[in-house]
Amino acid sequence: MDASTDEPDRWSEPLFTELLMIHGMLRDGLAAVTDLADRTAAGADESRIAQDVDALSRDSALWRLRANCLYQCRFVHGHHSLEDAMLFPAVRASAPGIAAEVDRLESDHRVISGHLHAVEDAAAGLTDGLPGDRQRLVDALRQLASDLLDHLAREEALLRPVLREMRSFAG
Repeated sequence: MDASTDEPDRWSEPLFTELLMIHGMLRDGLAAVTDLADRTAAGADESRIAQDVDALSRDSALWRLRANCLYQCRFVHGHHSLEDAMLFPAVRASAPGIAAEVDRLESDHRVISGHLHAVEDAAAGLTDGLPGDRQRLVDALRQLASDLLDHLAREEALLRPVLREMRSFAG
C-alpha cells in the first residue's frame, strides 16, 4: 500500500485492486442509471435522456461495456456468480476464520439478485407505457443501490486483508 494514500498498491495487492476496480465500475454505473431513471420519472424530455445515454456510451468505461440498465444487471449477476464460484471458496480456504462473514456476503448476493430481477422487470416494463412504470424503475433502483452499495463496502473491508496475501484464487 502506498504510505501517502489509503489506495492499494496495484502491484502488491493485485486481487484487491481488481475487486476495487470492478466495484468502482458498479458504483459508477448504478449512479448513472439511477440518475437517468430519476430524471425520466420526473418527466425529463425523452430526446434529452436519449442524448445523455448516447453521451454515457461514448464517455464512460462502464457504459461502453453495458449499453443500458439490463446489461448492468447482467454484469452484477455475472460478477456475483464468479465471486460465489471462485473467489469465496478461495477466501474460505485461505482465511477459514471469516467463513461466517463470507456466508453473509453470499446471502447478500441472493438478496441483491432479487433486486436485480426487480430492476430488470421494471426496465422491461417501461415499454408498456403504463402509469407508474417510471417510478417503479426508480424505486427498484433505489432499493438495489441501498443494498448493493452497503454490500460492496462490507465486502471490500472484509476481503482486503485476505486478498492482500493471495496472488491467485489458488491461494
